Amino acid sequence: MYPVLERIAYLNAGSVGPLAQVTVDAIVEGRRRDLEEGRSGRPYLDAMFAARERIRGALAAELGVPPENVALTRSTGEGCNVVVAGLRLGPADEIVTTDVEHFGLLGAVHASGARVRVAAIRVRPAGEAFDAILAGITPRTRLLALSHVAWTSGHVLPIHELKAETGLPMLVDGAQSVGAIPVAAAGLDWYTISAQKWLCGPEPTGALYAADPEALAIAQPTYFSQRAYKPDGSFTPKDGAARFDSGWIDPPSLAGLEAALAVHPPWRFERAAEMAARCRALLAERFDVVTEPGHATLVSFRWPGDDAAEAAGRALERRVAIRDLPGTRWLRASCGYWTSDEDLERLLTCL
Repeated sequence: MYPVLERIAYLNAGSVGPLAQVTVDAIVEGRRRDLEEGRSGRPYLDAMFAARERIRGALAAELGVPPENVALTRSTGEGCNVVVAGLRLGPADEIVTTDVEHFGLLGAVHASGARVRVAAIRVRPAGEAFDAILAGITPRTRLLALSHVAWTSGHVLPIHELKAETGLPMLVDGAQSVGAIPVAAAGLDWYTISAQKWLCGPEPTGALYAADPEALAIAQPTYFSQRAYKPDGSFTPKDGAARFDSGWIDPPSLAGLEAALAVHPPWRFERAAEMAARCRALLAERFDVVTEPGHATLVSFRWPGDDAAEAAGRALERRVAIRDLPGTRWLRASCGYWTSDEDLERLLTCL
């Protein structure tokens, strides 16, 4: 199903997932159709809009939410920008985040103009994250901006517990959770998807869940987010979260994403968790593993040498795909349902 697995122990879905043969076939067929029949005409546009709605429904199912609450984006970073820009925060407001976040979230947070309070949790046990984040909240806090799964440590952050305790608006970066672990976004305010990672879709594809779309300003309108507009640029937004749809996603990529979403087996989460636990146990025999037991599908560990990036490069030369985490001397293995015992043995051997 995933041809790359025949050649490489692919342990880097935390960056981009492996492509299935059916995914690439769908993209190639779409390109062939564009080449031979052109990219215009009502049938072409109708098919494209229909595909967008089917994908909206499929991505909504990944989060357990209604399709009308999901916008199509091209990345998690884009979704984060849509939300933070739409909140129209300023210097009198505060955003609480953590020191394990990706720039896809942090960039939007910084650009908001609000004061950013960073909870230091990277070097703490995972069980202390709740109190550390809670301690950063003040009466001026207007947003909690957090990952569900930290891209660095692989730890699952207590997003639902924090929402229940504080009642504050929450933006969740779901780049390392959706497709890797079961996700229930209901009860949260905004939740992003990077479809090219654990969902193994083409890039750039993604989504944004909005619990109350009408409550968020449209700060980044696109042609796909409006139902009608006037010569001065004023417009009528689409209903629901579609008002936040980003710009053009080409039909071959839509076809590829739809194909990718259809191949994942119902036992994927259990199998991925099993392989992550196996990976952690094996690495712990030889390395200082950062990721605590019982979390998600990322396993990070400290490289004893000075150059983790060089170690990741050498591993790839031996056909084992992992990644280094800049500034940490950590290496990270991403375990999916496609990961085999042989992959893990090859990882240990190459290290």
